Amino acid sequence: MRSTRIAALAATTLLAVSGAHAQDRDGWPSSFTVGTASQGGTFFAYGAGWANLVSDELGVPGGAEVTGGPMQNMALVHNGDAAFGMTTMGPAAESIAGTNPIAPGLEMTNACAMFPMYETPFSVTALASSGITTIADIPAGARIGFGPAGSTSDTYFPLMLEALGVEFERRNGGWSDLGGQLQDGLLDVVAFAAGVPIPAVSQLEVQTRVNIIEFTEEEQATILEQFPVSGFTIPAATYTTLQEDARSVSMWNFAIADCSLPESFVHAAVDVVMSDNARMVNIHRAATETLPEHWDKNTVMMWHPGAARWFIENAGAEIPDDMIHGE
Repeated sequence: MRSTRIAALAATTLLAVSGAHAQDRDGWPSSFTVGTASQGGTFFAYGAGWANLVSDELGVPGGAEVTGGPMQNMALVHNGDAAFGMTTMGPAAESIAGTNPIAPGLEMTNACAMFPMYETPFSVTALASSGITTIADIPAGARIGFGPAGSTSDTYFPLMLEALGVEFERRNGGWSDLGGQLQDGLLDVVAFAAGVPIPAVSQLEVQTRVNIIEFTEEEQATILEQFPVSGFTIPAATYTTLQEDARSVSMWNFAIADCSLPESFVHAAVDVVMSDNARMVNIHRAATETLPEHWDKNTVMMWHPGAARWFIENAGAEIPDDMIHGE
């Protein structure tokens, strides 16, 4: 009898610790994947971290999947090939409009907003030995790595540099691979679009001397006028190379969910991520911006009902019904 009471008490305690996550699991998937990007970039490190956190807290096996980045993630989630993913506002808008290059003409409306992640700054890195210290220093025909094909960087950075008068040879690849090519002299510049600090840049700093190149005020103004980005400052403390804050531009990132996933599952997953920011910051410093008040940075995607309910209940979000999927 005593052992039975102890077992019952243990079960009650476990339920209390698990809270709402232990209830209302009707229709929950047996496992899940999070579409991220290439290894060496912020999407992969951040995505793998929150996938593991959600898996541990909810008791549902899950993990990160290496992908081509925001455009491919929209396609994977829309098609139901991944439960969750990570995207950026620009690629999300293009995907919903049917102009995603992965599937031209397909309006990817089954990928719903889940939670705000962080801003993606656009930054340029070159070896110090190259003598490139400004955008204007980039020589005509420079070999520039723009990240994986179809990524946020690959979609927008070439257009930005063209707007600034830079002529280049376009190269693609994972961030770690491009960082290695830069170090080996196979590239002249890498144009990064990723949450800071970018793991590949931090690794380069350890191995060699680099220049992290900021935009001039005029260059920043040109980009702000022509592209869906906002002004951003990379703090000097982000990298050992930086001696002062660096001027940049950025685009917001959001986690996305298959719109057909159960409301209770997505609500519980959002709660795991958004209820304890310190845990997220331990995963990646970019998560300092993974805060409930940034719900309003989603201006293009329908919200998953479970996610919308969490932000309405916990962040005072005013999300209109016509921005919530199925409402």
